[in-house]
Amino acid sequence: MPQKWGILAAMVPEDEVYGRIGEAGFARLVAAFYRRIPSDDLLGPMYPRHDLAGAEQRLCDFLVGRFGGPQRYIARRGHPRLRMRHAPFAIDASARDRWVALMDAALAEAALEPDSAATLRAFFADTASFLINRG
Repeated sequence: MPQKWGILAAMVPEDEVYGRIGEAGFARLVAAFYRRIPSDDLLGPMYPRHDLAGAEQRLCDFLVGRFGGPQRYIARRGHPRLRMRHAPFAIDASARDRWVALMDAALAEAALEPDSAATLRAFFADTASFLINRG
């Protein structure tokens, strides 16, 4: 079971996370993550500087919909097709680990309700592994 600051956190069902942290929680999380991207030597180059705000909005919309909120991402962009959308980027184990580390730092900064944070942390780790496309 995931731990945060040495405290055992229970995971909540994915479709309940939005109800617990709302738009504001997802907005804080995604903003905290994207503040780290421009200065990151490994991930920064993968994110076009001119579209950081757009990337932030797309991630927020995706997460909101994925975790029980309004389906804005699907309404605007269709099915997420995560592997296809990430195929142009060289994602190896190092990139995956860095992405997860930055998201873990963002989760800590966002100070979300611990059980929801545990659910998100597990989702991020699994999804980041799924997106590895280089040896």
